[in-house]
Amino acid sequence: MGREVSESCIDSLLMEMVSTYCNRFYANKPELAARRIEAIGYQVGHQLSERYTMERPRFTDHLEAIKFICKDFWSELFKKQIDNLKTNHRGTFVLQDNHFRWLTRMSIDQSPENGASSEPSIIADDKAVESMHLYFPCGIIRGALSNLGIPCAVSADISNLPACSFVVRIKA
Repeated sequence: MGREVSESCIDSLLMEMVSTYCNRFYANKPELAARRIEAIGYQVGHQLSERYTMERPRFTDHLEAIKFICKDFWSELFKKQIDNLKTNHRGTFVLQDNHFRWLTRMSIDQSPENGASSEPSIIADDKAVESMHLYFPCGIIRGALSNLGIPCAVSADISNLPACSFVVRIKA
């Protein structure tokens, strides 16, 4: 039986890590906070990928490795597969999770009838906070792929919470 951690513990850990790096360690330097959060995610992804592929043969191409991330790796982390995978067949992959667990508690109803502000500056602040929470999973994906021998850059898009798209660009 594998070791598991409560989902609420992981949520709390992620929120506290982002809060600590953004408000205490690098309060005036959000780009440094983002880099450090992503680096922690990279280490986690690298180690998890090592663990989950221990008894598998090496992947022969990028698409096989990406499919592993979408199916097996994501299932181990989130108990579900990625909802959609798209590629341009030139080294760019888009992984779509329509209900990304780490963003479900951040879904904020921005409708005016519920008292939410529609001021652009407040909405922009909410997006900045939400995006800081995405550096960790981006790092996890990058670390896992790096362990599989695929250097890449990973970014995230959150246009419709709690859905999230991760864009993986393979480095030549």
